[in-house]
Amino acid sequence: MRPLRDMDSIQIEITNACVNSCSNCTRFCGHHRAPFFMSLEQFRMAVDSLVDFPKIVGVMGGEPLLHPHFEELCHYLHERIPPQRCGLWSTFPRGGERYARLITETFGNVLLNDHSLAGGIPHTPILLTARECLREEESWYFIHHCLFQNAWSASITPKGAYFCEVAAALDILLDLNCGWPVAPGWWEKSPHHFRSQIDAFCLNCGGALRCAPRMDIEGLDDVSPWWLAKLQQTGSPKIKAGKYHLRQGAFQSDNSVNTFRKNKMYFHEIAAKYGITLVTQPNGFLRPVL
Repeated sequence: MRPLRDMDSIQIEITNACVNSCSNCTRFCGHHRAPFFMSLEQFRMAVDSLVDFPKIVGVMGGEPLLHPHFEELCHYLHERIPPQRCGLWSTFPRGGERYARLITETFGNVLLNDHSLAGGIPHTPILLTARECLREEESWYFIHHCLFQNAWSASITPKGAYFCEVAAALDILLDLNCGWPVAPGWWEKSPHHFRSQIDAFCLNCGGALRCAPRMDIEGLDDVSPWWLAKLQQTGSPKIKAGKYHLRQGAFQSDNSVNTFRKNKMYFHEIAAKYGITLVTQPNGFLRPVL
């Protein structure tokens, strides 16, 4: 696992409302009876805590453009952190075109995915538990080599700060309230500080297991028996609608590589919906330009 300061970005998750309901969503869209929207005060605290973080401060969801105060959030972010250190993760949903100039002024980096790619994009099952697939001692090997923690981001939600964005989303779903206080310097934490959050979430997460993925466009979630029972208790709309596949049996690793991000034309087509052009930067991120 990585120290948080080594990550390319840290996310501020302002909502889990979304225009899509993809298979195996890492934010579990479709399982919440109501989405959250981060308050302005919580957002200001999150931004202030990351002013000295040396890399990219991301804003994401769900779909962040659905936040009713998106414009105000952008103005505060722009006041505190320069655009070259700000990133937006979005689908560029219909109706958000009015934010095009605001986006180019606030964010020097965007990562776009509207899940419209022909044939779909593979999504790893998250709602599996390591303890149902492996012996516990085997599980810890996979957990400590988790692709998500080693390649994705730490994040902040209304519940606090987390060493892993998937763990943060799991706390919204499980309501365990394991977030760290959002204070300047929280991102200085190293793996030996993660123990309590690891114990709370990692054995109940399938992300590290690299089980065979499902295409996002199918709209079904793979769930283990433990997760099915848990989601039935919480009244998950997606479970009630039967949009799941019960996954049982032995663990099988899938080592296929997700290559959709190499399709640069896909991102340019999404940006074009807002009249935005994307410029590739040395860090590999795309800068939005009107």
